[in-house]
Order: sequence, then C-alpha cells, then structure tokens
Amino acid sequence: MTTSRIARRPIAIPAGVDVKIQGETLLAKGPKGQLTVSLHPFVKINVENNTINVSQDKEVEGMTGVVRKLHKSIPGTMRAVIHNAVYGVSTGFQERLLLVGVGYRAQAKGKVLSLSLGFSHPTEYAVPEGITIETPVQTEIVIKGASKEVVGQVAAEIRSMRSPEPYKGKGIRYANEKIELKETKKK
Repeated sequence: MTTSRIARRPIAIPAGVDVKIQGETLLAKGPKGQLTVSLHPFVKINVENNTINVSQDKEVEGMTGVVRKLHKSIPGTMRAVIHNAVYGVSTGFQERLLLVGVGYRAQAKGKVLSLSLGFSHPTEYAVPEGITIETPVQTEIVIKGASKEVVGQVAAEIRSMRSPEPYKGKGIRYANEKIELKETKKK
C-alpha cells in the first residue's frame, strides 16, 4: 500500500502512558491527563511492542481523482493527531504570550485570567477545563495543557483580545512572534 511518509513512521509510546483502542476511538492516558481521539474509517491502527503503527484501511490503486487523494492524505493526518495525543499526555504542550504596552498586565486568579489591556475596565478570561495558566511576570502568560488543539485555541482567544497593532507593536503577541512595524505618515 502507498501511504504518506509521515504515516509510515511508528509512534513510540513512552513509559507511563497507556494506549487503548475501543471501537472507533483511541484512548491515551498518562501523567498529564487523558485524551481521546476519534479514528477515521479509512485508517487501520496497530498497537504492539510499545509502538503505534498507522496504515490505510483500503488499497487506493483502483481509485481516481479526489477520492484517491483523500484516502492517501488521511493516514498522515491521523498519525499526527495520535502522536500529539500521546505526547500531550506524557509531556504536555505549552504556549507563551507576551504583553507589550504601557500598563498592560496579566494576573492568574485560580480559574480566571485578569487582564489590564488599556481598556476602561479589566478583562476577565475564564480558563477552560484541562488548561492551567500561569503569570510568572505581569507581562507574560504561560498556557499549559495536554491537548495541543485546546492550548493553541486558548492562546489565540487571549491574543485576539488585543492583537498587536502595526505602528508601535502594542498588544498581546506570541513569545516567538515578530511584528513588522509600519512607518508613520510624514508631513
């Protein structure tokens, strides 16, 4: 069978992580939590000797066009999603945000993140289940969790509250983000 190069790579299951397949879902349980992945019907999953192998369920030789392309692309995507789940429950994911601007501050209070972003009132953000938010410094936010998708979504939602403006660069940005500043009008 012809599959993508990504799908051919086996996923190593680290010590302390338990992976089970129950019908159409894969359950990964580890020290950082528990995640479930819905398996696509075009994909076959084998768990043996602390490795997970992903392959196509059907041969694509007789198929043509869009159907063939879809059947060939799904195993690589499923392998990436399963790898992220296994890595998330063993090590976890984290995203750092920086607040740039005079008076911009963040403070984590339990399950609520309080932000001062130059508005007339402080902005509150309710932290979803399975995510922890830390503020080691008033101008830095660290988002941690087992699910890469949820960590990225929370980071994007917080960033959208005051995204960086292009003239002075003030706002909330990712730690590794580069903002290209525009030149102001000249008289």
